[in-house]
Amino acid sequence: MPALSHPRLDRRDALRAGAVGLLGLGLSDLNALRAERKRSANAVIYIFLSGGLAQHESFDPKPDAPDAIRGEFGTTATRTPGLRITEHLPKLAACSDKWCVVRSLTHGSNDHSLSHHIMLTGRSDKPTGFNPSAPQPTDHPSIAAVAGAVTKGRNNLPPAVVLPDRIVHNTGRVIPGQFAGVMGRTRDPWFLEASAFEPRAYGAFPEYEFDHQERPHDAKRKAFTIPDLTLPQGVDEARFGDRLGVLARLDAQRKVLDSGAFDRSRADAVSLLTSARVRAAFDLHRASPRDLDRYGRNAFGWSLLTAARLVEAGVNLVQVNLGNNETWDTHGNAFPHLKEKLLPPTDKAVTALLSDLEQRGLLESTLIVMAGEFGRTPRISTLTQHYKGPGRDHWGAVQSVWLAGGGVKGGRVVGSSDKIGGYPASEPQTPENFAATIYSALGLPKTAAWHDAENRPHHIYRGDPMPVLA
Repeated sequence: MPALSHPRLDRRDALRAGAVGLLGLGLSDLNALRAERKRSANAVIYIFLSGGLAQHESFDPKPDAPDAIRGEFGTTATRTPGLRITEHLPKLAACSDKWCVVRSLTHGSNDHSLSHHIMLTGRSDKPTGFNPSAPQPTDHPSIAAVAGAVTKGRNNLPPAVVLPDRIVHNTGRVIPGQFAGVMGRTRDPWFLEASAFEPRAYGAFPEYEFDHQERPHDAKRKAFTIPDLTLPQGVDEARFGDRLGVLARLDAQRKVLDSGAFDRSRADAVSLLTSARVRAAFDLHRASPRDLDRYGRNAFGWSLLTAARLVEAGVNLVQVNLGNNETWDTHGNAFPHLKEKLLPPTDKAVTALLSDLEQRGLLESTLIVMAGEFGRTPRISTLTQHYKGPGRDHWGAVQSVWLAGGGVKGGRVVGSSDKIGGYPASEPQTPENFAATIYSALGLPKTAAWHDAENRPHHIYRGDPMPVLA
């Protein structure tokens, strides 16, 4: 496989970065790394909306359809002539020249677990031995796992990170498709677990948390931190000791070259894995008040702010699970919850991410994609035994995918759904096309392959990238 393009560092720079980041977690020296490197590699932020975003209530409204299709929301004009989206995404509407929407992504599943597997792996086929309640070693590898396996980390950071948590339903069902599957467990992506969600609450706590069925819940919270910096799967005590030995040698050489390069000591780097006090230093409540206000002082804002920091630090792919416990599964009470709890923090945080990356000169080299596991039914339903108000059910036949940055041509719509938003009407796109778009944005060639636990090669590309680039 051809080598990817990476920043070239001289020996002094390499030793400085290595002394701080050898353990793969040198985020406390982010400011120093910013000043030391010039970015040349590409990156992806995959915003995953677990539960399934309704296309009618977001990027593909049907204002001329009957009431039972159209829903309760109005539409708003965007900066792009002729493009209208839901009235409850005004900030994104105002910057539509920077993003594109694909209105015709389709697959064949209406099941949460299988659809998660499809959209997190970019594979439409069900793997052998698929279990909707638990990941299996025969599952396809996630896009994050593939990116982690075939791209090279920079600044000694993990190539791929998933945050702020694994997707685990409140029933205890661990959603398949998030892990490395046939690659083997040592290839699981690096999960930064925030452990901040009360099990039965949904949404962007603390400002926007809710329950789909409006059940009472105890909202006792921990502070949201960049979390649990424990050793990843496959890094045992012996391997950790080896890393410390290499770190000691690098530290000695660094002192010879330039003892004043970093004010962090070797002990500080090691303590990232061992000290609760140091982990607390990553508490995003201590981030810039300006940044917190721009992104939103809630889980959605904190998660996307963290993603921006990780990309800037050198992580190639960051998957952000925007909403725990299938938050976007709006079977009922959909309109008040979307209007008041889900769309406002999403609108604010995603717009802030766009602006932040652009201001830092990173938007052109960073693709942002936003999708769920499926769309929602064109016809509104009312499940009165569980919900007080109407909503929409699962619908794999069509969903809208939002993209920006990474060379995406803004102010553009690719594909269309039919007049009721039920099926693709033009330019249908598959999960394989979706995954190919991400792999292409990472700079992976068509010949790239990943290897399973038996070291057998598998083609990465199973489709062509969606036609979204300028």
